[in-house]
Amino acid sequence: MSKDAPAISHAVQDYLKAIYKLQNGHEADGSVNTKVLSDHLDVAAASATNMVKKLAEMKLVAYTPYKGFALTLSGEKIALEVIRHHRLLERYLADSLGYSWDEVDAEADRLEHVISEEFEDRIDAALGFPKTDPHGDPIPAKDGSIQKQDTRRLSDIEMGETVVIRQVSDESSEMLRYMDDLGLRPSATVLVKDRAPFNGPMLVSIDDSGEHSLGLEVAGNIFVSAMDEAA
Repeated sequence: MSKDAPAISHAVQDYLKAIYKLQNGHEADGSVNTKVLSDHLDVAAASATNMVKKLAEMKLVAYTPYKGFALTLSGEKIALEVIRHHRLLERYLADSLGYSWDEVDAEADRLEHVISEEFEDRIDAALGFPKTDPHGDPIPAKDGSIQKQDTRRLSDIEMGETVVIRQVSDESSEMLRYMDDLGLRPSATVLVKDRAPFNGPMLVSIDDSGEHSLGLEVAGNIFVSAMDEAA
């Protein structure tokens, strides 16, 4: 956190980061409820409810019982600062220290709360001011702004369309390793050559390097845009 900001516990930061991601994820509607939050963090519903009440008292979330809650501007600012640390660390771990993209999330989780603002700035400069982390997620700018991408799930792409991968979900290390084996990384181009009926697999060509059968569970965790859309 910035030098002038009041001390915010690591637990509070973790909750704010989680709420931001749930609020702003693909197909999110801008609000979160305690069940979704507790499932995401793998904590008891009562623990999530108590923390949300605490965040409301701190004016970091606007909370309406039975209707969900959302970050306030103050809560969003803290969340984006933590996310900036996390995604810069992921990029540094992958680009400079040789970590694989399925390892960086857990390591960044351990480090994001403890790096100084100076260290953050030096990482940013050393990496050439990257715009995204290894999974394609946008890195918030120093001023708290973030460049969001307009994407669709690969599982929703029709036969015959060619698209560019912009982001992939980092929720499953095993799935990331599978994607990596197939070359399903940000900036790769994917041609959907066929789709089996009744939610069957897709036949895709990745960077013109051969055909692969891709299950919809994997395709649903890959986010793409049209070839002519800016990254």
